Amino acid sequence: MRSPNWLFLVLLLLLAGLQYRLWVGNGSFAQVKDLTQQIADQRAENERLLERNRVLDAEVLELKKGTETVEERARHELGMVKEGETLYQLAQ
Repeated sequence: MRSPNWLFLVLLLLLAGLQYRLWVGNGSFAQVKDLTQQIADQRAENERLLERNRVLDAEVLELKKGTETVEERARHELGMVKEGETLYQLAQ
C-alpha cells in the first residue's frame, strides 16, 4: 500500500488545478464578468439604435403622409419660400 502522503499530494495538485481554472483559465470569473459587461454594453447600444430607428420610421411616415413636413424641411434646410412671401434673415 502507498502512504497517505501521496494521496494528499495528488488531492492537493488536483485542487490547485481546479482553482487555477476557476480564477484564470477558460470560463473563469474574470472572463464571465468581462462577457457580462460586453453584453450590457451591446444591449445599451441596441436600445439606442432602436430608438433612432423609431424616430426615423416616424419621420418617413410623416413624409409619406403629408406635404407639411416636406415644406418645413424645404424652408429650414434649403431656405425656400412660397410665391408671394418675402424672406427676412436677421443677423446675430
